[in-house]
Amino acid sequence: MEDIKHGQNKFYIGEDEADPKAKISYQKDSSGNLIIDHTFVSDEFRGQGTASQLVNMVVDYARQEGVKIIPECSYAQKYIEKNNLHDILV
Repeated sequence: MEDIKHGQNKFYIGEDEADPKAKISYQKDSSGNLIIDHTFVSDEFRGQGTASQLVNMVVDYARQEGVKIIPECSYAQKYIEKNNLHDILV
């Protein structure tokens, strides 16, 4: 597994932030909370737990920043519910 990097409003895998092999993107609302809006994993990284690692990176980041998450991305929403991470939700 390649390293997950923190870019402009996203965590991603790959050399080029503009064309990542996998990513999870977010926006900040007026309170600084993170709105997860998209998760993408290329074919070469599917089935390896990459998407869940990306969600966990955003969860860890939100906790470090002292903010909450609004999961508009369906994958992130399901992952957070399945793993009982309700404390991080707005």
